[in-house]
Amino acid sequence: MQREVYKDVFFILSMIDIKLIREHPELVKKNIKRKFQEDRVKLVDEVIKKDAQWRKIKSQIDSLRSQRNKISKEIATAKKSGSSNAKDLLKKAKAIPDKIAALELKMRKLRGEIDFVMLQIPNMVHKSVPKGKDDKDNVVREVIGKPKKFSYEIRNHAELGEEQGFLDFDSSADISGSGFYVMKSDLALLNQALISYARDFMVSKGYNYLETPLMIRESVLKSVYSKAEIDAMSYKIEGDDLYLIATSEHPLIGMFIGKTLTHKDLPLKLTSYSMCFRKEIGSHNLDEKGLYRTHQFNKQEMVVICKPEDSYKYYDELLKLSKDIFRKLKIPFREIESCSGDLADLKAKGADLEAWSPRQKKYFEITSVSNMEDAQARRLNIKYFDEKGQRKYVHTLNNTAIATSRALVAILENNQQKDGTIKVPDVLVSYMGGKKIIGKPLKLGKRS
Repeated sequence: MQREVYKDVFFILSMIDIKLIREHPELVKKNIKRKFQEDRVKLVDEVIKKDAQWRKIKSQIDSLRSQRNKISKEIATAKKSGSSNAKDLLKKAKAIPDKIAALELKMRKLRGEIDFVMLQIPNMVHKSVPKGKDDKDNVVREVIGKPKKFSYEIRNHAELGEEQGFLDFDSSADISGSGFYVMKSDLALLNQALISYARDFMVSKGYNYLETPLMIRESVLKSVYSKAEIDAMSYKIEGDDLYLIATSEHPLIGMFIGKTLTHKDLPLKLTSYSMCFRKEIGSHNLDEKGLYRTHQFNKQEMVVICKPEDSYKYYDELLKLSKDIFRKLKIPFREIESCSGDLADLKAKGADLEAWSPRQKKYFEITSVSNMEDAQARRLNIKYFDEKGQRKYVHTLNNTAIATSRALVAILENNQQKDGTIKVPDVLVSYMGGKKIIGKPLKLGKRS
């Protein structure tokens, strides 16, 4: 494995190859329209125009350098022969570096402008992705498990957690403000059981377990997130070039920034547990207080770095692993494929798993799988040498093995018993010291 050392990240922060725009601009425009981002179509023409200017200047610089080399030879010949042309040739030669420097300044400025525009052109969507404008057009691919019918009222998970003494939102608000929680007793142990279960499951499937830093440099973060996402989601460490991580996917991928692997290194199958931190918080009606969307949560992540031809084989593998985890937890869920308009700009293809909420009578997101193809690798300059010695960009994929807070919401609702106790999923009993039921019987009755 080779590593290129950079004082800062000067990679072209584009998601697609500029050659694709040069040679097939209509294909790129069609992709943008497929994502219902018509306002960005004009960016393709803007890139073509600026790129033509950039290449023209580059050609002028190359010509001047060739001219300088030619004059240098002529000067040497003139000096050797004692020709009077030597002074004139020296004068011409001295003027060339200033001309080159001026053109290089223009070229760098244009390069920056091109990069800025290219950053706004989304990744090419895989041909299998269903066309649609937003999440309302996402496609249900599979429903796994039959939702249980309850003869009694299902408590809100936050309400049940408070009644059982498992969750303390008042204390967390005093300590840290809204969007946090204090988890106690058997629920905290169940949370740890989920973490251990997901870790052991991923390791058993051949994934290498890592623990990464919980802070990340801006230069790495801006290569995996847009500025808007950084501003909306990331916690900045004041006085340092660091942010708290929103997911361990970012440091897992960031480990390979500027590196060139070999085809023998691939695939890299990685999994990591971490705390995750996000500024975003959605306060939605009944679930304003709870575990569904918080500033801090636990997550087991999986990442694959592979050769392009293996990309969708591993996409299917990652999706299957998530399904297997929730099948073993016996939580009813479904697979939703993201339509073209709902895919984030970096994604070529993506899907979510959604767990059933018997209280709300609807599904909610629990995991998300993404294939970035080479878009993320381009932005981080991660390449590999193929069997013929050619250097190419790798493909990167990521998936949530489990976000424990959301899994706990599903367990508290789907495994809730009439007396308010909660059944521990069979696969977690051994991690709970043999405990099959948590909580104490609660008084029944209508709650306000």
